[in-house]
Parts: sequence; C-alpha cells; structure tokens
Amino acid sequence: MSPVDVTVIDHPLAGVHLATLRSGQTSNAAFRQALHQLGALLVHEATRDLPTEPTEVVTPLGVAPGTRLTSPPVFVPVLRAGTGLLGPALDLVPEADVGFVGLARDEATFEPHPYLAKLPERLDGRRVIVLDPMLATGGTLAYTCRMLLARGAAEPIVAVCVVAAPEGLA
Repeated sequence: MSPVDVTVIDHPLAGVHLATLRSGQTSNAAFRQALHQLGALLVHEATRDLPTEPTEVVTPLGVAPGTRLTSPPVFVPVLRAGTGLLGPALDLVPEADVGFVGLARDEATFEPHPYLAKLPERLDGRRVIVLDPMLATGGTLAYTCRMLLARGAAEPIVAVCVVAAPEGLA
C-alpha cells in the first residue's frame, strides 16, 4: 500500500460541528445534523481532485460551458458509523455508486473479520472514498483498503474520517 497523506480540514465551521459532536449535551437530532454538515465539508475536500471533463449545457439563454465528472467515485461506508457520512456524500455526488463493508474485531486476536462486503466484484481503476468516522487503531481502515485494492480500486484510496487517533494514522 502507498504511504498515507493526511489532510486536516482547518475550517471554522468544521471546528464548530466537531465541538457539537463531542459535547455530552448534544441531542441525537443535533448530533445527526452536525455530522451531516461536517460530513459535507469533509467530502467536499475529499472530492477536490475528481477527474472532470468539459461539457456544454443548454440554458434559457443558449449554450454555456459546463463541467461533468468523467467517472463518479464509489463511496464505501464502514458499517455502521460510516453510514452517517453517506447522506452528505450522496448529496454532493448523487451519481456515485455505493458499497458497504462491515467488520467485527476478533476479541482474542484484535484482527478485523468481515461480516459484510457488498462491493462490486471488480472496481477496475475506479476512485473509492471510504467513509469511516473514527480512525482508532487503523486496523479496520487498512483491512478495508486492502480489500478494495484487491478488487482493482484506483490508488490512492481516500478515507474520510471525522476524528483520528495517532495510532490509527501511524
């Protein structure tokens, strides 16, 4: 696997939404709303370099230049927490495909074991964005990335995480 590049989103609104998520006083509804809004900021940054091509659109005043994605990404939330980031991801890229990965940790070996991998059999060079809000030890994310690369996902695989422990980044 390639080296890991980390981008920290240092934006005032990201800080506000993260504080809401961390607060013990936050209601369920406010938590979901803050996660959705923070997820949109994170996915916006994660999709910054998606390949595009020029196109033309017909407006009420005539033809105008436009842009379209050459190949929409595949969003892969890690169950269950990753589904909280799927809504904002699909709000931004509704034409994206979606796969799901569910992993459980073996309490004796601490190794991840899949209980669900609903993915295309072959990804054939497609961009994959993994949605995994909490990067703790990194085992789940590393396992998921290896699984995606084995199915032909393009490198680099992008992971969207809300918080990350130093151990997970290592």
